[in-house]
Order: sequence, then C-alpha cells, then structure tokens
Amino acid sequence: MARIYPFRALRYNPSIVRLEDVVTQPYDKITPTMQLAYYQRSPYNLVRIILGLPELFDGDGPQDVYRRAARDFAAWRADGVLVQESEPCVFAYSQTFLLPDSAPGTERLCERRGFIALGELHDYSENVVFRHEQTLSRPKSDRLNLLRATRAHFGQIFMLYSDPGLSAERLLFNPGAAPDMEVTDEYDVVHRLWRVNDAGTINLLTSALEDKKLIIADGHHRYETALSYAREHAPHEAREVARNTGSALQPLYPEAAAMMTFVNMDREGLVILPTHRVVHGLKDFSPAGFIEKLRPYFSVDPLTIDDPEGLTSRLRGAKDGTSFIAVTSAGKYLLTVKPEAVIESIKDVSNRQRNLDIVQLHKLVLERALGITPEAISQQMNIRYLRDAAEAIDQVTQNEANVAFLVNPVTLDELREVAFAGEVMPQKSTDFYPKLLSGLSIYALD
Repeated sequence: MARIYPFRALRYNPSIVRLEDVVTQPYDKITPTMQLAYYQRSPYNLVRIILGLPELFDGDGPQDVYRRAARDFAAWRADGVLVQESEPCVFAYSQTFLLPDSAPGTERLCERRGFIALGELHDYSENVVFRHEQTLSRPKSDRLNLLRATRAHFGQIFMLYSDPGLSAERLLFNPGAAPDMEVTDEYDVVHRLWRVNDAGTINLLTSALEDKKLIIADGHHRYETALSYAREHAPHEAREVARNTGSALQPLYPEAAAMMTFVNMDREGLVILPTHRVVHGLKDFSPAGFIEKLRPYFSVDPLTIDDPEGLTSRLRGAKDGTSFIAVTSAGKYLLTVKPEAVIESIKDVSNRQRNLDIVQLHKLVLERALGITPEAISQQMNIRYLRDAAEAIDQVTQNEANVAFLVNPVTLDELREVAFAGEVMPQKSTDFYPKLLSGLSIYALD
C-alpha cells in the first residue's frame, strides 16, 4: 500500500527573495557553469546547500561543505528566509514546456501535472515502490552525508503511478485558480504550485493512492539514501502502520518518509530523453581496433553526417533492430545489433531487457568490446552521462574522450515492464524532462 502524507513545508519567503533567484535544477543536473551562476544569483540560492563549493581553508574531504550546508540552512530558517507552512498541506504542481530539440515549426506546448507530498519509504522487497535502473555508489554517499548534516530533503523524488481515471488531478486542480507560486527556469519551463490544505480533499487523495504501486522515475539515489537514513533512525518499537496525530496522518517517525512528486503515467506530458554515454580514460584505445571488435555483434555502417541534429535524426529513423551511434576520432558509425549475437552473448538478463538497446550497449560494447567492468561503471571510472548529443560529440572531437555513444530514449512502456517485473536497467537509462525544481518546498525532519 502506498502511503502519502501532507506536511508543513518550508518555503522561501517571497518578501525577502525572488523565487527565480533561489531555486535550482536537481543536484545531479547542475554543471560547474550552472553551479557558479546559481552562486551569483543570490546568497540564498539553494545550490549553496545541495551542491556547495569548497573554500580555501577547507580540510581534506568534503566534510566542511556539508557543515556549511547545515550552518546556512539553520541560519536561513532563523532569519526568516525560509518560512514554514502554518498547517500540513500538499501542492498541486504543473510544468508547462516545449519539447526540446523540436524542429522549427513543429514546437508543441506540453503540460505535466502532479502533486508534492510526503511518501512513505518502502524497501523494494515490499513491492510497493519499484526502481527501474541501477544506482551509482558515489552519489549515494554524498547525498547521505548531506542528509545527515542538514536533516532535510530539498528536492523531490519523482514517482510514477497509474490512474487512468485522473482522480488525483480532478481533486487537486481547480481551473482558473491563481497559483501560489510560479517561476520560469533556465530551460523556459514554467513551474506553478497551488497549496492544498483542505483536510477532506487530502483524505480523498490519500485514499485514491492507497492501492497504487509506485515507480521511481528520477531520484533513485536520493530514494535509497533516504531509505538508509530511515533505517538508521527507526525506533525500536516501530510498527508498519502510520499513527494518526490530530487531523492528518503523519509518518510513524519523520525519517520514515521523504518529499516526493507523484505523476500519473496515464496522463499526457511524460517525456523521456536519451542519456548518451561518453567513454574516457581507456589506455591504448584504437578506433579501428574497436570497430573490429564490434563486428561479431553489430552491423557497422559508416556515416557521413557531421552535425548532431542530423545524427540523432538518423538514429531515430533506424528501422532494423535496435541501434545506436558510435562517435570516434576516426568517424561515426551506426551500429545495428545482430539478433543472433543477442541470443548467444547476453544470457544474464531477461528477454524483455535483452532487446533494449541500452542493455545491448552496456553488455556487448562497454563490457565486452571495451572491457569496462560493471564495477567500474558503478564507480563512474570511465564513463560520463550527457543529455546533449553535441556536447558528447565535442568531447571526442576535443580529445577529452575515446568514444561517445548516442542512443534513443527508453520508452515508458519499456520502463514500466522492466520495473514491475522487479528488474533494473543500467544506470542512467532514462532522463525525464523537464526536471522537478529543487527549493520549491523543503521537508525538514526537525
């Protein structure tokens, strides 16, 4: 059973700061350039807490960064920069955006709707919350250190649920109502929030979600971090039921829940972008030798296309089997898998995963042809993940990488099938667009 709860959110005080100056993209989507820009926008920008910069006299390791995050968070609360809701609530959340990389004249305005609330944390074995991709070790350690230092959740974990009847949306969204918060981000996505504190509405919402199973869309690392932290703080007498405290259900203890945005996967507006792979730091890498290693598994077609838009368009138009594009200093190649190679060479995953191009890329190319172990991938030793195809290609052109792989996005149906089967795809298999802004609401555990 999925349990959701209203909460007394902390929010930025509009009489002291402008929302557009202080909210950020999720921490793992903040580039060094964005990090510096956020620092310059405001002394209260959330980046100073969720992804702080090291300072001159810091000791070895990142502990001083976490201590500053805790110090600033406490100071902003004491100074009224962050203020707390007077009563528990949830937030209806709308994001309006244009599809990225649309050809001129084909732009389409989309809206994704959801709501922000607390969600109870469940072990995956309970079959309430399902993951769809593996995680990386380093980000989990970093997020756990930040959570221990600040005792707060600053961004939402992105959860999917199925509701063909749109019952939650009908409860929360009132046509024509002015939003309580509105901000446009650096990608021209318009974010709007409406506070909902009516007890009757919240009770109907919690009942509507009770029988739902949840899939983590974005935020696997933060979910597993929050779950680890909840285990650290579980009281000895903890029961598996929530207690009723007054007029609204609350988690059994504060750490037992995390802040989440719940989005109905049966409604329009869900967009998944590809996450391209860039491989670097391989000794004695030879483009020609690499291509020869691929031929037992793939049909290799050299491409004369140079521009990123043309390459991604060619990839989207590939019809015969699953495909991706390899970009090396010696050329660009469309790789189309040989079905017999999949059957003979990929035996440690299910049939549903064996036919996914992202799995074939990891199993046949990264592991077999390039010799990168799953452990090295987990530690991010030789691989980077990029949304922008042009940036991936540039890293090869500028000799910052050995090879880049441009991929098609995973579909929602593929994700749903893998997740509900209790399986996981490789790390960074999906990139949901747009991202949920951090700093719109904050869940403080104290």
